[in-house]
Amino acid sequence: MFIYVNGQIVSREQATISAFDHGYMYGLGLFETFRVDDGHPFLLDDHFQRLQDGLQTLGISWKMERAEILEVINQLLEANHLTSAYVRWNVSAGPHDLGLYTGEYIDPTIIVYIKPLPSVLANAKQAKLLTTKRNTPEGKSRLKSHHYLNNVLAKREIGDDSKVEGIFLTEDGFVAEGVVSNLFWVKDGVVYTPSIETGILNGITRQFILRFLKEKNIPFEIGFYRSIDVKHADEAFITNSIQEVVPLHSFDGFEYTKERVFTKELQKLFHRYRKQLWSRAEL
Repeated sequence: MFIYVNGQIVSREQATISAFDHGYMYGLGLFETFRVDDGHPFLLDDHFQRLQDGLQTLGISWKMERAEILEVINQLLEANHLTSAYVRWNVSAGPHDLGLYTGEYIDPTIIVYIKPLPSVLANAKQAKLLTTKRNTPEGKSRLKSHHYLNNVLAKREIGDDSKVEGIFLTEDGFVAEGVVSNLFWVKDGVVYTPSIETGILNGITRQFILRFLKEKNIPFEIGFYRSIDVKHADEAFITNSIQEVVPLHSFDGFEYTKERVFTKELQKLFHRYRKQLWSRAEL
């Protein structure tokens, strides 16, 4: 595997960072994961707008234009002999003296990882409620940051079964999100999803689906819900930027028996647009 580190394409064995990088020392870093299909990075502009907004919150000074980003991606695709790929773009604070720093970080560390897309995506998954609770964000809203212990503990709870997705509840018992996904369900023609005020990540795929629902005048509601609401659904699915839309065949032991009409339509939507859209605003 070849990756990008601060302007250079290097092998994984050659990749190094400073022992004083505050991304390592204090978790000050953000990342985005996204698909590249036949050379096109799906919703790239949305991912990097979120990244830029988050970095501003952390006081990390960094920006790249789309052309520069594409050059890095294309170099990595070529070096790894890929046309389609899973990409993780990482920006951390960079090296600084030992101790908490309150100023602006002006020398961030940029690492871009790449690997083949999963050859086979799950047809459907089982949703299992976690005993590990969704923690509250470190700031006003959840960033896609290096603070991933809550997710790691949740993943350890459910194990390595790729057909199972753990679902977080908040401390107050509201349904939140999956370990690596956002959650949606459909009941009587209305689409439901938890509010970001439950502490969930406002996923790019989540935002894309909500934009689609609005544009097509499909009724939807965002709010605070209990697990019983999801159990009473006609169909349910989880989303993320790599797997996009994955149906749930069961939720906390309740099996969905109705045809997954809406979920299938969404999967067709992603298949139609994943090689052409730069932003959900183009819908």
